[in-house]
Parts: sequence; C-alpha cells; structure tokens
Amino acid sequence: MNNETDNDGITKELAKGKFTDTMLANMRALIGTELRTDACLNNEYATRLAILRFCEGIGDDNPLWTDADYAEGGPYGTLVAPPSFIFACLGSVQVGWPGLGGFHAETKMTFGEPIRVGEKITAKVVFDGFDGPIADSNFGGRRIKDYLRQEYRNEDGELKATFICSRMRFERGEMQKRRESRALDVPHPWKDEELAEIERQILAERPRGATPRYWDDVQIGDEIDVITKGPLGLTDFIAFIAAGAAPIPRVSAHSVALKRYHKHPKWAFRDPRTHALEPVYSVHYNDYAAQLQGAQIAYDVGIQRTCWQIHSLTNWMGDAGRLKALTGQYRAHVYLGDVVRLGGRVDAKEVDADGQHVVKLTTWATNQRGQQAMPGTAVVALPRRPAA
Repeated sequence: MNNETDNDGITKELAKGKFTDTMLANMRALIGTELRTDACLNNEYATRLAILRFCEGIGDDNPLWTDADYAEGGPYGTLVAPPSFIFACLGSVQVGWPGLGGFHAETKMTFGEPIRVGEKITAKVVFDGFDGPIADSNFGGRRIKDYLRQEYRNEDGELKATFICSRMRFERGEMQKRRESRALDVPHPWKDEELAEIERQILAERPRGATPRYWDDVQIGDEIDVITKGPLGLTDFIAFIAAGAAPIPRVSAHSVALKRYHKHPKWAFRDPRTHALEPVYSVHYNDYAAQLQGAQIAYDVGIQRTCWQIHSLTNWMGDAGRLKALTGQYRAHVYLGDVVRLGGRVDAKEVDADGQHVVKLTTWATNQRGQQAMPGTAVVALPRRPAA
C-alpha cells in the first residue's frame, strides 16, 4: 500500500503508532485529568430543532421528543429529549495514544431526570485510566482498554447522565494483518423479498406512547418489542453526523480542516482515489479508511448503536417509564448493508434504593449473520397500576 508522506507529514495510510514504555508512562500520568472539550461540543442547548435533528439522525420519531403539542399533554408538560440526546451535546473526546487505532468497546450509562427543551447541557470529561496492554489477542494483537468518564449537567448543576466510555486501543499494523481472517460477504446480498419484509417490520413499529406500561403487569421472561435498523446505508451513517452526535473532534471542511490536519497530522490521511484529506473518523463512511483500520468496509459508531438500544427501550416503556441505566458491549462490526434487530428480556423486578419500581433487562442487537453485535443490560422504572 502506498505510504508516501506529504510535506505536511500526512500519509496515505492511517498513522501506525506502537505501544512504547514512554507512551504508557505518559498515559498513566494523565489519569485523573479533566479533558478539554471545546473541539468536540455540538449542542450546548436542547433546542426544539436540535432535538428533532438528533431524533431524525437515529430514526426515532417518538412524539414525546418530536411533537410539541403531544408532549404538552405528556408527563413532563413539554418536549423532552430522548436519553441518548447527551451524545448530541458531546459524543466523546479523544485523548493520547498517538498513532494507535481505536474501537469503542463498551458503554455504561446512568440517567437522571430527562432533558427538557431549552436546557443548557455542559459536559465534563475525565480520563479514568486504562487496563493492559494485554500481550496478544486474536482480534488485533496487543491492546489496552481505556476509560473516559463523562458527566452531563444542566445550568442548575443537576446531573442528567453519566457515560463511561471504554475504548480498545491497538496497533493498526497488527489489526490489518488479521483483516482477511475476519473476511465477510459485505455488503450483504439481500433479496428483494427479504428487503420487502424488513421494510414491513420497520413500518409496523410503534412507541407505546401515552398508554402506561405498569410494573405490576410485567412478567419475568417478557420480551420487549423488537426494532429494526437497516439495511444500513451511507445516508444513515451521515445522518448520525448531521444529528451532531459523533465527531471527535467535529468534522470540518476546507481551510478549517486543513489547518487542523497540519497541526495534528495523525488526525488525517490522504485518500489515494480522490487525493483529498480525510479525518480518521471517516472509517464510518469511507471504505478505504475502514480497511486501514482493519475492518472490511465502513462501519457504524459505537454510540450510534447505543442510541438504537435506547430507542428500543423507550418505545417499550412508554411515556411514563424512565430509563435509569444501561450497559452495552460492542462485539461485531455493523457494516454498510447490515440489518440490526434490537430487543431484550425482563430478568428481574424489584424496588430499588430510590424507592422506584424497576425492571432489569438483558438486551441484545443481532445482525443478519446471527452475530450478537451488542449484548447489554438495562434498568427501567415503571409506574404502578393505580389501586382499584
């Protein structure tokens, strides 16, 4: 592969850093550091249009977040944002590990009160450290797992959500060597009748809405309604960026981007087909970049998948339900052309430490290959059935 270097230090490959003792020592010294977020902020305010644009970008048209007249009659008396809207304020921040590749590995979240329209949301991000490096793995050679703690508060200091973002860091050269061992038939060769059935299922999906789902009526072993995403197209991936949910740092163009890349050459590469400079983030819409990362073709964003998980849970719990916590592990890549079905099962019912009646769920996201792309868990608070 051509790895010629421009006079600005940018190559036609993604940077290929190595784990070194110096790198590890530098990263240990950063543990506990609050990180700068200015280059990654997208929405400071939960305006009506910011919420709507985000919901369109994840394919969630629940009227509680998108219809002001409907929401006025709901439990909050106004529009609220879906719990995933925090990603539209600040998806995440990059820290250290110069030249290494990275995949989002795991998400852990807790939620406070919903974000109401008009609230100002501020994010605080702290580097909480890392595990490893693990000596070797079949997936991509030596790797580490790092942890960013992200706290989102409104202007009154109320904690709206906490997001523990864990990423796997690896040496891209080692990941590329193993790419062929993970080869798949992508994009998936769908048949017309399969596509028609997928679209029928999607069009039949409905949020529970104003009809309460009572804690009393839920049984252990119940499964939640399945929602389907796909076949995933380039526009689905771009819409997520347009929703303000992903770039770390923000995607930019022309002279703004060029100045950033000259300052940080490892943030970019030169596409050999178009000769344009592209950000590392383009692995999520550029097949060439994705292959340099050791993947097959362009793939989804980890938090994008979590947004779909949240969509499935809020559809099921109804307007009166509250999502309190979730986890998700990102296993298989979700590629362009894939279909993902998200569901879950009730595993327990209890009264929690806050005195709320909650259900605990196991959740999943499976693709058309039968792979479990995101095993997870969730805790949902539900209303009690009124006494007769």
